[in-house]
Amino acid sequence: MSAVAQAVPAVTIPEIGQPFNGGFFSGITRDPATGKRYLNITAGAAHELVGAWGKYRDKIEGADSFTDSRANTEAMAAAGSELAQKILALDIGGFTDWAIPARDVQELQYRHFKPTTESNWAGRRDGDNPNSEPVGLLYTEESPTQTGIEAFKEGGPEAFRDTWYWSSSQRSAYVAFNMHFGDGSQGYSVKGYELRVRPVRSQLID
Repeated sequence: MSAVAQAVPAVTIPEIGQPFNGGFFSGITRDPATGKRYLNITAGAAHELVGAWGKYRDKIEGADSFTDSRANTEAMAAAGSELAQKILALDIGGFTDWAIPARDVQELQYRHFKPTTESNWAGRRDGDNPNSEPVGLLYTEESPTQTGIEAFKEGGPEAFRDTWYWSSSQRSAYVAFNMHFGDGSQGYSVKGYELRVRPVRSQLID
């Protein structure tokens, strides 16, 4: 076993929705560049923020990852994003490594915590997530269904709103990826729009 492997403590994989290290366990992603796997932890609803992603026509280097939420958010903050700066300043349960979720991390939030009973938007590539474990497949109108976790169901204390949420993944100088938590539509919006954010943090598994 390498010294690096020895330095990483064994991690017991929690159940989806289980309170864990400052939030709720929301799934596993794999870094496509390194192959390393990460637990993703979603903050409680009380910690949601609203704001603009950044400046229109401002291409931010280092904010293009679909899996590295923290790197994206740090790049956004360094470029002047007030929303990203607020997220980086969070201290929730003693954890200070919160971020705006990258696109494929955000998809896991919807897949496991879908608040509504609405049919899913299933006309494009919505739900396609090659970096999750298990790999995410295209949504159908029926799948994913409303979450079975009571606290995350519509009207519950941890439920996502039936509206658009920013991811930290940039699409171009003009727009960034986002997701609608009523029907699972994955799209992108002008960076200056003010949308909601549900913070996440990640923990290395191996």
